[in-house]
Amino acid sequence: MLKELKYMELVNYSQISKGEITSMNEGLVFTNDKCIGCNKCISVCSCIGACVSTERDGTNRIDVDGTRCVSCGACFDVCEHDAREFNDDTERFFEDLKRGEKISLLIAPAFKANYPNEYERVLGGLKQMGVNRLISISFGADITTWGYLNYIQKYNYLGGISQPCPAVVGYIERNLPELLPKLFPVQSPMMCGAIYARKEMGVTDKLAFISPCIAKKMEIDDPNNKGIVSYNVTFEHLMKYVREHNISGPNVSDEIEYGLGSIYPMPGGLKENVYWFLGESVFIRQVEGEKHMYHYLQHNASKIAKEQTPYLFIDALNCASGCIYGTACDPAKADSDDPLEALLRIREESKKNGKGSAWGRKLSPAQRLKQLNKQFKNLKLEDYLREYTDRSASCQYETPSAAEKEAIFNDMGKDTADKRKINCSCCGYDTCDQMVSAIHNGFNKKENCIYYIKHEVETEKELAVQLADQLEDDKHKMNEQKELIMQTVQEINDEFSSLYRAMDEMAKSNDDNASESSEISRNVVNVAEFCQRLSKSMDDIHDFMDEMAQNNQEVVDIASQTNLLALNASIEAARAGEAGRGFAVVADEINSLAGESRQTASRSNDSQDKIMASVDVILEDTHKLREIMDGVNVKTQSLAASTEEIAASVSMVLDSSNQIKEKLKVLTTL
Repeated sequence: MLKELKYMELVNYSQISKGEITSMNEGLVFTNDKCIGCNKCISVCSCIGACVSTERDGTNRIDVDGTRCVSCGACFDVCEHDAREFNDDTERFFEDLKRGEKISLLIAPAFKANYPNEYERVLGGLKQMGVNRLISISFGADITTWGYLNYIQKYNYLGGISQPCPAVVGYIERNLPELLPKLFPVQSPMMCGAIYARKEMGVTDKLAFISPCIAKKMEIDDPNNKGIVSYNVTFEHLMKYVREHNISGPNVSDEIEYGLGSIYPMPGGLKENVYWFLGESVFIRQVEGEKHMYHYLQHNASKIAKEQTPYLFIDALNCASGCIYGTACDPAKADSDDPLEALLRIREESKKNGKGSAWGRKLSPAQRLKQLNKQFKNLKLEDYLREYTDRSASCQYETPSAAEKEAIFNDMGKDTADKRKINCSCCGYDTCDQMVSAIHNGFNKKENCIYYIKHEVETEKELAVQLADQLEDDKHKMNEQKELIMQTVQEINDEFSSLYRAMDEMAKSNDDNASESSEISRNVVNVAEFCQRLSKSMDDIHDFMDEMAQNNQEVVDIASQTNLLALNASIEAARAGEAGRGFAVVADEINSLAGESRQTASRSNDSQDKIMASVDVILEDTHKLREIMDGVNVKTQSLAASTEEIAASVSMVLDSSNQIKEKLKVLTTL
């Protein structure tokens, strides 16, 4: 049942999913990759929020919040997937031993009962590896019994809760801090044995506890115990290491004799010890078994805190079968009574002691108590007391308000009172109310609710039926649309046939244009070359005309010179008179020839000017024609290139058309 505590620190699922909570899967107990998120561990866990539904790589899993977990081991018992493992100090113990650390052993009573045939050989092997002293905690249990009896008598301490079990201590510190005053302050057998070894035996070595319990690590590391014990070496991990490394040696036994402390690992072991000394007239409430014991404490917390119980004390153990089948024992041992039978033999041997012993069968309870006090008369009770720490602040959770519960229920599809009381416990919680609180605090999620999943499936089923009906209706519409599509496709095919013909003609015409353009381009090039030759010829004629003009000028110059000579000759002939008359006739003829030469040269110059003007016009026209032909040539070449581009484009259009036509064929087959 969820206990209503004041909200201190809300742990929400989004934080857990992002790995922002450092205690997740980092405690003594952790989840490995075999987890499938079946919720069984949640159903047996007594610590609300210790098992948290998370998701990793798309796979649902249940991780462990080390702050809340008390290492009760219930999840190990129910997990069929071997998805839970635990940490201890076994490897560190052997590493330190190899480095030469001085270490002595504190040996739990259940070790001999679990491994009666290997017990002495294993201790011998550990001795050979360097272990110093071997101290049985059965003797420490005798001190614990002495401490309980003396504390009850000295302080009239009635109705308390025994504390040898560290899981019980851890649970009360985290979940029921109001019961801390009722938790016996007397140390456990392990701690009593360790304190005795330090104070009375003078052992200065590091101390390693050979332990049947995962939770002993919490007790060892508790600051209240001042680091007296350094290692929790569990049975399971120790024997695995021993067998893997073939550790064995000459038979060696523990050093200190002990009494009924050897039966502490049994259910009610402490109770039987007290009965041995006080008789069975006193009433001790024996409670054990993971979930049952914690439920008992929750249900009776108020009565216990107010000292309203009729018991001398409550002998509370986490494990239903006691420490002999502890959380760190070989699981295979739980299928056999061999450890229990071995422990019963040890008990009977302890009770054979004579009158001088506190364990003698023939003594009365009062005589035994007297002998016990005599045996430990030099011990100081205060040395074997301890304190506890209220750790509840880190384990609190919020009780959702009515409005918050309503919202979560509605989100899960539980909109009626009946739906909110299905209480199938498939989610791991006993009631739907508990599941809602777990969801509110981020310990679980609605997807782990079977009803929610069923509701979602039914909703999906209804939607699927609706979709099926809709698809049936759509099928008829699609058939009609298909016919329309087929008609449209046929029309498009017809259009494509026309397109193909037009494109073929266009391609053919374009090919003809390309051929003609190329021919025109070649002719234009010839004309351009002719214009170039004509221009050169005109340039030559122009040069010849320039030369002729120069020659005519020379004729004019000669005529002028001849005319001057003829004039001189006429003058001289006149002077000569009759004698010069013949000479005068010749001079006149020469003068006449000179005049005619001048006139001829003059007419030649006029003709030359006209020819030069015509040649200049021809040259100018030739240059213009050449420029025009150059332009025509460029445009013709551009036309040829464009024609080639048109041909390429036509080819691409035809390819695309063929692809579309093929897709239309596929469409007609749908």
